[in-house]
Amino acid sequence: MKITRHLATCTTKDGSVLVLQEHDGHFYLRVDGVQLMSTTASSSEQTMAELACSNLPKKPRVLIGGLGFGFTLKRVLELAPADAIVEVAELLPEIVAWNREFLGEVNGTLVDDPRVIIHVRDVNDLLNRSGADRYHVILLDVDNSPDPLVQRGNARLYNRSGLERAKAALHPGGRVVYWSANQDKDFARSVEKVFGNVECVGAKAYPKAKRFTHTLFVADRK
Repeated sequence: MKITRHLATCTTKDGSVLVLQEHDGHFYLRVDGVQLMSTTASSSEQTMAELACSNLPKKPRVLIGGLGFGFTLKRVLELAPADAIVEVAELLPEIVAWNREFLGEVNGTLVDDPRVIIHVRDVNDLLNRSGADRYHVILLDVDNSPDPLVQRGNARLYNRSGLERAKAALHPGGRVVYWSANQDKDFARSVEKVFGNVECVGAKAYPKAKRFTHTLFVADRK
């Protein structure tokens, strides 16, 4: 019988308890006992990166909100050119540390890729760019969906003001992709009101999954 190993634990500012576990070679992150992510289900994160990076310009500037287990970052780096700048905003320093300490054989070494800049801060702080500092692509996979699970403050990414900040942080023609654990038609309408367009793309958790259990909201700044 294979045991579940508890590798690390931390408590967020909101008082939620995050636990990193390993079982049978796979890793799991739980928040207050609820599974937030695992290395067994990463297809939707890879699809997110593919949608975001489908038409990158030369010397693209990319922002990823949420490091997680690094699957979105991995696929972005596979698709981005050598001169890309890929910024990753991760609010919890423990997540960055755990990637380096425990997830090196998964994607943990990618945080030290020369194209990558890790910001241990709220991604909201980076959505205040203008001119040449704007992003060509923004990928937001923060806190499971527009309904926050880890940090209540993350809800401001998904309200009208947050959507407008994301739009303003994009170059004209730039693209934002939001990951969600559900379809959320209300959020889709909010995105469309701000950007004037939205594509809701179903995404599988596993390559061989029969259902699209997640949703990716894709919008372009005109």
